[in-house]
Amino acid sequence: MPGSNPASPPRLRRARRGRLLIIGCGDVGMRVLRLLAGRWTVFALTSSSARVAALRSAGAIPLIGNLEDAAALGRLAGLADRVLHLAPPAMQGRTDERTRRLLQALSRSAAPRHLVYASTSGVYGDCGGARIDETRRPNPSNDRAWRRVDAEAQLRQWGRVTGCPVTILRVPGIYALNREGGHPKERLGKGLPVLAREDDVYTNHIQADDLARACVLALMRGPAQRVIHACDDSELPMGDYFDLAADLCGLPRPARVARAQAASVFSPMQMSFMNESRRMDNGRLKRELRQRLRYPTPADGLLAIET
Repeated sequence: MPGSNPASPPRLRRARRGRLLIIGCGDVGMRVLRLLAGRWTVFALTSSSARVAALRSAGAIPLIGNLEDAAALGRLAGLADRVLHLAPPAMQGRTDERTRRLLQALSRSAAPRHLVYASTSGVYGDCGGARIDETRRPNPSNDRAWRRVDAEAQLRQWGRVTGCPVTILRVPGIYALNREGGHPKERLGKGLPVLAREDDVYTNHIQADDLARACVLALMRGPAQRVIHACDDSELPMGDYFDLAADLCGLPRPARVARAQAASVFSPMQMSFMNESRRMDNGRLKRELRQRLRYPTPADGLLAIET
């Protein structure tokens, strides 16, 4: 039954108090803070002074700074036992200079006990609808995905050199009822179409609270230099996902259009998601992180009230 599992696995309740640094404490980072409230000392790097009060209220110690300013990152070295890197790369180029500057800063002191990075499933490019596991070689189809491949490579190499265990979570589409811009009802409300069934692609999903749990579990038990798919059990074509959301929310199902017609409706970035089809296996998530998904399918999680 959705929501019947405890909010945090038993082992997390017994974990000794540690010191965590979150880089990029947005929606998922705030959910991690709720899971760790009162258990760990958490530092959160933010580039916005306007977010200081919200971060402090959530239990974090805010640090003003950004990954564009290498000089301002020096105080991060040796600050925490573990690091959760949730910050995206910049919007241009094929390399992730933000991650490079972060690793340079962390290298000024002893390496943390563990680093977890939230990457993207987009590193695989189009897989033709195949079911894939983490042994699949990345095949990026755009600069956005290349930046993530570069970040992953930097992190794994740094982990090997410093001895810091690095776990990489490859994350697909994140959704939650109370996540800004992260629920399909917003797209449905705009009346945007989806691809015709014969042109449709498989997409992958994870509910935001389940992703936050995956981040914490990876910090505690993630294998060194390991990639893990942080996704749910579903294998839905994109159109079926939006049909399901429409039915659950009491909204009209979106119209279906041919791929050629869709190209005149959506931006190049939106079309890039419609040009990639894959079904991600989450066996490592369950075996190695021992995660029990609270929302194993979007049918379980789309209307769930998060706590």
